Amino acid sequence: MVLLKEKYAKKVVPELMARFGIKNIMAVPRITKVTVNTGIARLLSQKTDQDKIMNAISEDLARITGQKPEIRYARKDIANFKLRQGAPVGLRVTLRGTRMHDFIARLVNIDLPRTRDFKGLSISSVDEGGNLNIGVKEQIVFPEVSPDSIRLLFGFSITIGTTAKNKEQALALFHLLGFPFENQQ
Repeated sequence: MVLLKEKYAKKVVPELMARFGIKNIMAVPRITKVTVNTGIARLLSQKTDQDKIMNAISEDLARITGQKPEIRYARKDIANFKLRQGAPVGLRVTLRGTRMHDFIARLVNIDLPRTRDFKGLSISSVDEGGNLNIGVKEQIVFPEVSPDSIRLLFGFSITIGTTAKNKEQALALFHLLGFPFENQQ
């Protein structure tokens, strides 16, 4: 398997420069970061043993991403959600550099094809800013998490941030990197 960084430098950059008429190599769209985020407020409000739930989710996210997640706290009280200021509401991991490239390579080649009924990513999951948003319903699709060690199922979102100027450039970047989109010929 060719490393994502090498593939980007040797195949993707020249192709994008030719396709969009980019003269400066630094202006070519590239992936800047991957953010993995999960909300845990609902899980914590239903169960009594909050520390064990937080640790279980945190361990699974750390196994999947290779980096310890950061706990996100509520900024203000919201009575309708039974939410208090300072209560933990989510976990977030931001990947850059080598960990980011490794995670994307695993995601594209191993994890997404393992997803049940996976037909490809929707083109509408790329926003106008050039970012790709992927929702994962269960962490089981990742081989880093063994089914025997799972204590509870949770979903999370993966956001892949780019320097693309628009959706067209971002889609071209993702296609050339090998992301599986729907109805791709």
